[in-house]
Amino acid sequence: MTSVDPIFTHPFRVADLAQRRPSRFNISPDEAARRRIADALGLVALDGLSFKGELMPDGRKDWILEAWLTARVTQPCVITLAPVSTEISEDVRRRYLMDMPEPEGDEVEMPEDDSAEALTDVIDAGAVLIEALTLALPPYPRAEGAELGAAQFAEPGTAPLQDEALRPFSGLADLMSKGKTEE
Repeated sequence: MTSVDPIFTHPFRVADLAQRRPSRFNISPDEAARRRIADALGLVALDGLSFKGELMPDGRKDWILEAWLTARVTQPCVITLAPVSTEISEDVRRRYLMDMPEPEGDEVEMPEDDSAEALTDVIDAGAVLIEALTLALPPYPRAEGAELGAAQFAEPGTAPLQDEALRPFSGLADLMSKGKTEE
């Protein structure tokens, strides 16, 4: 089995965490780490990135991670490829359960609580940061004024099809009204 080199990691050994009080953290990756993260996520730039929060014991065996993610990202516009800057600010919450129930059967429904994960020996706040940032990125960034026009294709000498011609029931209302006036 080959191991995958993580983009960014900031591990906390569960055995080393305080059992009676929160363990606070403030993660601000340096420029080289932000460049690796930007490259891995297809970003033009990642100018600011901060992940502040705490790991708290939850009962005798479980843990809760609560944090605040802030970032300044630049992505290429999906239409023009011009740079689009976005400020991201997200609450992040994960629950790490010692007795995480294993799904059974061939088809499994997603649980309502998607913040729960199985507790391991290490809680990697860096991996949580990358996941939260990835989910917070705009999926289709658009530059100011960028619009996707309608493409029209036709053989030489023929008129291109318009959207109205591709709607088979568009004239049905007219036919219905003509039928009522003839009665």
